[in-house]
Amino acid sequence: MATLLRKIGLIRLHRDTGDPKHHRGGGGGQQSASLRGKGGAKSGHKQPPPQPGGAGDASPGPGKGRRAAEPAPRDKAAPPAAGAAGAAGAAGAGGPRERAAGARAGPGPAAAAAAAAGGCPVPAARQQHCTQVRSRRLMKELQDIARLSDRFISVELVDESLFDWNVKLHQVDKDSVLWQDMKETNTEFILLNLTFPDNFPFSPPFMRVLSPRLENGYVLDGGAICMELLTPRGWSSAYTVEAVMRQFAASLVKGQGRICRKAGKSKKSFSRKEAEATFKSLVKTHEKYGWVTPPVSDG
Repeated sequence: MATLLRKIGLIRLHRDTGDPKHHRGGGGGQQSASLRGKGGAKSGHKQPPPQPGGAGDASPGPGKGRRAAEPAPRDKAAPPAAGAAGAAGAAGAGGPRERAAGARAGPGPAAAAAAAAGGCPVPAARQQHCTQVRSRRLMKELQDIARLSDRFISVELVDESLFDWNVKLHQVDKDSVLWQDMKETNTEFILLNLTFPDNFPFSPPFMRVLSPRLENGYVLDGGAICMELLTPRGWSSAYTVEAVMRQFAASLVKGQGRICRKAGKSKKSFSRKEAEATFKSLVKTHEKYGWVTPPVSDG
């Protein structure tokens, strides 16, 4: 009995000492429990996935970090070649603050210049001003001529146009041969045509003889008149129509002007086209060689 009790005690003592034969299953259980504990630490304590846009998004997922590092398209500056239109598009593509700032800034310089160029009729206004100046001057000229007491000249409007005159020269020097020719041929007047350009009185009128057909007296082919004051170089805005006609009458006498009486040639009328061509030619000639000033003795 005592021996039996001793054997039972030894068995219990042997189990308490941790024999590997008796503890193989328990050790494996502890090892697997330990491994499970480590795995649980990895899986059980794993942080929840970060929410998009959250404050704790320190490590974004794959693909998100690259997009976040790149600037947004609307934050990119407009290319220089786009000009004002590109800047306006960039401002419109931004947020409310950018759009409000663009609205306050107004159109760019290019747009403002285009609007100014398209909406400001500078040539039309200038042309209207020149027409008004010319009309006022010619109306005054007509009134002054109508008040002449010696009936030196008279004016008729061509097709009621204020800018196209037929002027009748009624008098020349009564001691001249031209005056004698007028009396002998019953010519009451020498008829001339004056066309006033748009920028009159700052440019001279185009003046030519219509009838009768004259010879000499500085009257050339087509009825063109060789007078320096009728050229842009010799003209002054202070000259009046009356003064021009008096100068022309004096040059007729000085140049020994006569009424053409040759058969056939006397009936041929002057033409404007021929007069314009002749006048352009004589102007070029005098610009090249100068104008001959008559001596003081000639008056």
